[in-house]
Order: sequence, then structure tokens, then C-alpha cells
Amino acid sequence: MMTLYIFFYKLEFLMLQLSPVYLTMKPNQLTESEMKLVYFGLLFFGLLFAHVTCYSSGFVTVACDTMLPRHGNNSVQTTVPPYTVSASNYSFSPGDNITVTLKANSDVVFKGFFLQARTVSGNNTVGYFTVTNSTAQTLDCRGTVKSAVSHTSSINKSSISVLWTAPVTDENVHFRATFVQSRSVFWVDVESPVLTMISSTSQPNSSPTLTPSTQNIASGPPPTSISSSSCGIEKVCFNSPSNCDPATSHNCFFMSSAPVSGGGYKFEISGPSAGYVSFGFSDDQVMGNDDIYICGMDSVGGIGIQHAYSEGKSRPLILNLSNVEVSLASFTSGVIQCSFISRNSISTQNPVQQSRSVNSSYYILMAYGDSSNGRIQYHGMSGTFISSSKIDLSVASNVTVSSTRSQDLVSAHGCLMLIAWMTTGTLGMILARYMKVAAKKMIFGKAAWFQAHMFLMVLTVAATITSFVLAFVNAMGWAYGANSHSIIGCIVMILTFFQPIIGIFRPSPQSNWRYIFNWFHALNAFVIYVLAVANLFLGLQLINGNSGWMVKVMGGFLGWVALNVIFFEINAFLARKDLKKAVDNDNQISVKYELFILPFYMCGNLAFLIALLVGIGQS
Repeated sequence: MMTLYIFFYKLEFLMLQLSPVYLTMKPNQLTESEMKLVYFGLLFFGLLFAHVTCYSSGFVTVACDTMLPRHGNNSVQTTVPPYTVSASNYSFSPGDNITVTLKANSDVVFKGFFLQARTVSGNNTVGYFTVTNSTAQTLDCRGTVKSAVSHTSSINKSSISVLWTAPVTDENVHFRATFVQSRSVFWVDVESPVLTMISSTSQPNSSPTLTPSTQNIASGPPPTSISSSSCGIEKVCFNSPSNCDPATSHNCFFMSSAPVSGGGYKFEISGPSAGYVSFGFSDDQVMGNDDIYICGMDSVGGIGIQHAYSEGKSRPLILNLSNVEVSLASFTSGVIQCSFISRNSISTQNPVQQSRSVNSSYYILMAYGDSSNGRIQYHGMSGTFISSSKIDLSVASNVTVSSTRSQDLVSAHGCLMLIAWMTTGTLGMILARYMKVAAKKMIFGKAAWFQAHMFLMVLTVAATITSFVLAFVNAMGWAYGANSHSIIGCIVMILTFFQPIIGIFRPSPQSNWRYIFNWFHALNAFVIYVLAVANLFLGLQLINGNSGWMVKVMGGFLGWVALNVIFFEINAFLARKDLKKAVDNDNQISVKYELFILPFYMCGNLAFLIALLVGIGQS
């Protein structure tokens, strides 16, 4: 359309330049028909020029009142908009700066937009905007300077963030936006949740940008109005650990629901996370076909609320956040919290089908995890809590967390991996490298060290395969947004599967190819071990956090292994010196201290292993 604009502009300009030439010609040089043609052309192109202007430059002050694009006879879309308008805080005092974000769903973009802040009751434009990049510009509407924001070009955009400065007002405010996808496809009046005007003395916690210094801080109780004080009396409460109170504990995952007058529910959610916490309603205890609300970090570090629908093993479908009044959205001392009223009907059916649930009781699901640029990441197997039964939201109660089959599978998966790569795998490798002299006695035609090595490595492979299968059974296949723990686990599984196959086809000790096998077999084992131990750290972080005690115990185990490897290497060096003397003097090779180092190592190994197994059982 911009090309069409330029074409007609140049054509009209040319006509205007030519018209004086015709008008100054003598009458005998210009016929009456030619004169009519000139003026008709000027009139036609002038009108056409005015009609086809498409405002790709964003100067759309003509839309200040209606927010409607001037796109001919094209009409506004009536479907659910694939766009959201969110704020970094949903309460304000005069002079506050709030980040407003316009965001498209992952599969769409927008070319143009128009944004205003309006009072909820009077529909008056209020406050002023400040743009932070060249893709947006401020406009003056209704006599108010910088009271609107629009695009500067028609390039594709996935998100836009601007700053809004709150005015002196006693009314609540919401943001309203128009999104233009193409000339014929656009949505008008896409609204944000309501921002509540408060006095400075009662201002709730803001939503600071996430920095390393604000993560996992646990000094003093989280400052919040969310608590478990009226659970079972006025509201439904769902928390983990059981009976924890978010007003006094940083390590409490909490969700509550209470009916409100006029229809709908007041929801509260709180939990320690640097990404998001969420809750949903489901007809079963399996993720999929669920109505979800997400309280999480947006792309600019603020906390926002999203309404979504879970289709199963894919990223949730983000819905338009309408009929929602937000009173709290904060990130403080490592805890994310949101409180809001939703007057939306609960739906466990795909919203595209425009159908609603008829049930009044649902399973409650809670999940938490990381976010990246405002998009939630997969919460993993340990980041979920599910109610033990269906809950009637209209009846106040305390909900218990179900000890589901999923949790048992996750625990078994973790225990088997710890046993495989902390004990059996490590011990098998130590026997193969350091015990060839001390355990050279023949058993069933093979040296004792080799028989023990083969037995331990078979156990390691079996435990790894079993653990891998349990993880897939629990996830019921490959899940969307697989994290690094899952990816590294698959690599470990593949390499582990082929390691014994390579061993079966090893050449004889006298073969010229034997040294190639020895190097390859040892190198593959080393790579598997490094990846497996690294993945144990990642798995424990999913259960216990980045700095939890189980991660620290795993670090202690790694140090213990390194210390004993040093002891074994020193012992091997001394043994090689004795070997050289024995060969020179025609004496037998002597055993040094490996028979003492090995049980010393195993005592520490088992202590670390038992501590982590107990931790997984209690998590």
C-alpha cells in the first residue's frame, strides 16, 4: 500500500505542475474538452489519493477516538485476538512509570498498532507515554500530549514495549490497543487487565527487573497480602508443602480461590520461582485440556498474568486476557505472587470450539518453571502439583496434594540414575583402570577385575535403560520445549547403549587393532561419565533448586571422586616404579595400596549416595 501511496502522490504532483502550463495557454491552443479533462483528472486523483492513504508511517491521530484503522470497507475481526496487552504492575500512584507490552502469539506478527491508556469508567485518555526504540512513536490525542503510541513503519513486529507515566486521577485505568496484521485483518479494543489506582501509603510491591541479587533471597517473610489465614473457611486453598503459609514462608507454593459477587472467582497464587508460577483446572490428573492462569516474568522483567489453554504436549495457547481485574503482580525476595478476579467461565474445552464446561468440580494443577523473553518454559517432571481429587470451587476447603504415579516414576528415575553413575559405573571404571594387578586372580577363565568390571557395567547399563524408560513413560513421549536435562539424558542413553556392544566385539590382546579399541572404549566411557554426572547436577537442580542441599552434596561427591582418583594415580605411579625394578631384578610385581584405597573410597561413595537417595524420597 505504501507503493500505491507514492505512485499517486507523484502522479498528482505531476498534474499540478502541468496544470499552470495548460491554464496559461491561449484559448485557441486549448480546447474545452482538454480543459475538462485536466480538471477531472485533478479532482479524481485528489480524491483517490485521500482514500488510499494507509498510514504505514503510524501518524493515525484520526483514530484517536474510535481506534479504527482507515482501511476502506474492511471490518474488525471478531475472533479471539492472537495478541495481548500487559503491564509491569497492575496498581499505580500518580507519577509511577509502568512498562506496557504489546505481544503477539508465537505464530503471528503485527505490522501496525495503536495504544492508549483510558479510564475504565469515563473512557478518557490519561497519562503520557515514552517510547524506548525507533519502532514506536508518541501521538497527541484529545489535546493531551503523548497520550497515544503507534508504529513508525509497517515492518513485522512480535512485541513492543513502552513506558507509561501515571497521571493524577482517582479512577482505575486499562490499556486499549489496536493490532493490524494486514490491510484487511485487524483487531480493535484489545484490553489489558485493569490497573488499580492506589494511594502511596498503601502501594503494593512493584515488579523489579530480575537480577542475580534478587534471586533466592530468603531474609524475612515475603511482604504480601496473600496468606492461608482463611483457608477452608472463606476460600479453597491448595499448597505444597501441606499447610504452608505464603505470608511467612518463601518456600511455599500456594493457590487459593474464592467466589465473588457478580460471578467469577478471586484467585491468589504464590511460589518461589524466577520464571513463572501457574495453576489450572482439569477434568483429570493429566496435563491437557486445561484452563490455565500464568503469573510470570515478562520480556522486560515485570510480572504479568496470562490466560491460557493447555492442549497437552505443546506450549499452552495464550488467550485474550479479558474480564480480569488484577490487584497484585509482584516479584519480591525470589517469590512470584499474583492476586486477581476473573469473571471468565472455567473451560476445559478448546476455546476455538466456543464450548464451555458444565462441570463445577475440577482437579487443580499447579506448575512452576523458567521463562525466556516472556515465554514460559517446560516445567519438568518435578515442577507440578496435582490435587488428590476433584474440588468444588464454590465450597471452601483445604486441598491435599496427590502422591501420584508420576511422582513415584520421577523418584525411581532419579534413584536409578544416582545408583548407576555414582556407584556401579564409577566402581566399574576404577576396577578396570587401577585393580588389574590386585585382582588378577582367574575366575571362570577371566581375571577377577574383568569379571567384576563387566558385572558392574551391565548393572549400570540396565539401570540407565530402565531409568530412561521410566522418564518416557511418565512424560508419555517426548514433551515440548525439552530442557537440557532431557537432551543430555538422551545422549547418555545412546552412548551407554553402544558401549557394551563395542566391548563384545573387542579384538584379542594380540591383535594390532587392540590399542584402537582400548582408546575408543576408554574415551567413550569418559565422555559418558562426564555427561552423566553433569546431568545428575541438572536433575537435582530441578528437584532442589540451583543452590539446594542435594546439589551441594553432589558437589561433595564429585570432590570425593577427584580426591580418590588422585590417590589411585599416585599409587599407580609408585606401582610402575616397582614394576620397572621387578623387571630389572626378575622379581614379581607387588601390590601397593589400592586394596586400602578402594574400601576407603566406597565408604564415602555410599555415604553420599544414601544421602541423595533419602533426599529424593523426601522431595
